[in-house]
Amino acid sequence: MSIENSKADKFDFVDRALAERVEQQRFRSLQSVVPIDGVWVWKQGRKLLNFSANDYLGLSKHPVLIEAAQTYTHRYGTGATASRLVAGNYDIHHQLEEKLAAACGRESALLFSSGFQANMTILGALLNPQSCVFCDRLIHSSLIQGIRASGARFYRYAHSDLDQLERLLKKASSQSFDRLMIVTETVFSMDGDRSDVDALIRLANRYGAILYLDDAHAIGVLGKRGMGLAAFQPDVDLVVGTFGKAFGAFGAFVACSRKLRDYLINCCPGFIYTTALPPAVIGAIDAALDLIPNLDTERQHLTKQSQNLRDRLQAMGYSTLNSDTQIVPIVVGESARTLELSQALEAKDILAVAIRPPTVPEGSARIRLALSSQHQEEHLERLFEALEAYVH
Repeated sequence: MSIENSKADKFDFVDRALAERVEQQRFRSLQSVVPIDGVWVWKQGRKLLNFSANDYLGLSKHPVLIEAAQTYTHRYGTGATASRLVAGNYDIHHQLEEKLAAACGRESALLFSSGFQANMTILGALLNPQSCVFCDRLIHSSLIQGIRASGARFYRYAHSDLDQLERLLKKASSQSFDRLMIVTETVFSMDGDRSDVDALIRLANRYGAILYLDDAHAIGVLGKRGMGLAAFQPDVDLVVGTFGKAFGAFGAFVACSRKLRDYLINCCPGFIYTTALPPAVIGAIDAALDLIPNLDTERQHLTKQSQNLRDRLQAMGYSTLNSDTQIVPIVVGESARTLELSQALEAKDILAVAIRPPTVPEGSARIRLALSSQHQEEHLERLFEALEAYVH
């Protein structure tokens, strides 16, 4: 091959990958929207009712969060300017971590830049090639990527099949692994169902396994004082929560023991080498943390609307899997048909994005509906009318 041809061909792999995604109806592109309030957005000059955001309590537009973000910016500036171990460890970071730990009923907490970054780097710090990990088949990509990057041996048990998990744990416990770990989500981001946290705790204790739970889609919405399904559970070793969903902000944290916090500060590259979260974000999170424990009325409304949505969809013949949370999938199956439904809904001024493989398993492409406490009866009626028009 000549030098000229070599240069021309060096990105052939990109062309092949993109062509494959187009052929399989999996090509993705960025679509800009402009938020109006908790449930409406502008897209290409049209006002759409949004059923695809994770703003479960509508806090991203809450005036108290906006005011706190502005106040913190005026006092501390727009950026933290350094990593926490250098000069970016502001008093507000430490204060928020103490407040988060207390709110979750844990000894301590540590802030991270995002949920994906937290899962990737924490798992990498806790595992090594001599470790063995057991994870639910439907866990988030960030968890899988973190486990793979660690070099640990890992096994994926069938979704929520804790009998299979126990068989795997029993077998591994007689082998020469230096540590065992169970990794799963509390609320599954694409199916909207829950893990049995109490049963997972029993298995982890029985086999001496580290229990790592991603509570991203539960925190703010479920559990004691809305602090998630893993809150106030001292036998859960590490709980990761995010602020970009019910908190209406950005970033993530891990709640754990003081010993594990010290370990991560010293041994977790994603914490050590990352600039601290900016003051405006810390202010918004702090304000949300004050509000969330007092939003029981909003959570009850969200629960009621989610059940209403599931009942109506099932009556229309749609599968919502085992959803019992604010995440309600409409399983279509084929990617092309799922895209068609999403486009039909958008033509009726409904934003409901198609989720396709590899994000979900083959043959299970879906519309993932994410409800907010800001959605009212009339909003659901608009959705049902649009779905009925598509069916007929």
